[in-house]
Amino acid sequence: MNKRQFFFGIILASLIGGVVALAGANYLSKQNSATNFTDKQDTSLVNWLSNEKFNIPDGINFVAAAGLVTPAVVHVKSTVTISQGQGRPDPFEEFFGFRSPDRGGVPREGRSSGSGVIISEDGYIVTNNHVIENASRIDISLEDNTRYSARVIGTDPTTDLALLKIEANGLPYVRFGDSDKVQVGEWVLAVGNPFDLTSTVTAGIISAKARNIGILRDLENNLQIESFLQTDAVVNPGNSGGALVNLAGELIGINTAIASRTGTFNGYAFAVPTSIVKKVMDDLLEFGAVQRGLLGVQIRDVSPELEEYIGETLGVNRGVYIMEVNEGSGGEAAGLKKGDIIVGVDGVETFNVAKLQEMVARKRPGDKVDVKFLRNGKEMNATATLKNISGDTKIVRKEMPKRTTIQGVTFEDVSQDIKNRLKLQGGASIIAIENETWKNAGAKVGFIVTSVIGADGRYRITNAEDMNNILQGNVGEEIVVLGVYPSGQEYYFELKVE
Repeated sequence: MNKRQFFFGIILASLIGGVVALAGANYLSKQNSATNFTDKQDTSLVNWLSNEKFNIPDGINFVAAAGLVTPAVVHVKSTVTISQGQGRPDPFEEFFGFRSPDRGGVPREGRSSGSGVIISEDGYIVTNNHVIENASRIDISLEDNTRYSARVIGTDPTTDLALLKIEANGLPYVRFGDSDKVQVGEWVLAVGNPFDLTSTVTAGIISAKARNIGILRDLENNLQIESFLQTDAVVNPGNSGGALVNLAGELIGINTAIASRTGTFNGYAFAVPTSIVKKVMDDLLEFGAVQRGLLGVQIRDVSPELEEYIGETLGVNRGVYIMEVNEGSGGEAAGLKKGDIIVGVDGVETFNVAKLQEMVARKRPGDKVDVKFLRNGKEMNATATLKNISGDTKIVRKEMPKRTTIQGVTFEDVSQDIKNRLKLQGGASIIAIENETWKNAGAKVGFIVTSVIGADGRYRITNAEDMNNILQGNVGEEIVVLGVYPSGQEYYFELKVE
């Protein structure tokens, strides 16, 4: 650079500096002369991140996902009949073993609430089983406060899931996402109704996958499945059954539990992944019952504690150790043996019990799975045909209970699950009451009629059709209706058949 170029450079820099100084002075004079705060704020240098000057990248836009999902997350309110303390003795109760409606021990209604997610425009809703367990009535509130009564299509305590149905069409719903593609560290949103605060959205990340925290118990057959997504999105009581979604607004899990010593959020929440949710919902929709395919092996995670227990060094740090192979099982037929270490199913690594259970739980009896395992340090493969708990590959269909409506009261056959739990031979459950005489007599939704005393004696009720026939045969007569609530509390009431 020669002296001439240097000289002109200094002059140009001086001119630019002068222009900047004049512009700054003009800007400050405008700010100082503003007569309202709107003008002041519009000219403030700290406002460069306004909506017009700054766009949130689509990949981390919580607003879009929340807007998609919130209208399809509902408030689930369950009514459960519970018993109170006994009052004075009653001769009728002592003779028949049923509680009088005039007693101080009349059953009362308890209520609980949670969340649910609409998964189809015609009103199917997924929630947690524990939200609606033993409920005599289930009420659904949409985001716009529209109310519906729901019926239970099916439940699966082993995954803590339930499918409900409301009679509506054109509803917003949340699409299923692929929980297999979810990565640790990925942003997620939890949407639900904690503490009855409707339509609450919180954000966090996926903290871990395939977590088993030991909260589900199925003592009868030990078939519980726990392979939770762990998140630090804030979840509290009332969020149960709500949505865990990715930033595309896709359902990747159903919020189910929190790890807490206080009963409120302490930083850890757990959701059933959609890899399990969708399979369970499809089963309940098609068959009314979950079709559980079983490999037929007793398993434990590989660990130093396991090596100490079996007195053997396994030579691997992770995997699923086979403790026993059940006789006649699909695992036995495939050649699996005690001491084998499963490390993969259908091409997916399964280094712990939770992941192995999740992979198998996606299948139905009769489905085949490819199992990769280690035997004496050598990698091997086998194909196993899954069987059900009965040891065969049959699909179990749950028949929908029959209903009948008479005199404004709708009765339904009692489900086998309730009959087993309450040790009933049969009965007719009241699912709707539009008759004031029945309401005034003490009848409540959920009450199970087991017998009726009429003019000609006592009639045993085995199903809804029995109830229909007996009421038709006792028109104009005084009857006594005896039965039991889902809580197990026995009760009776009297009325005149119209």
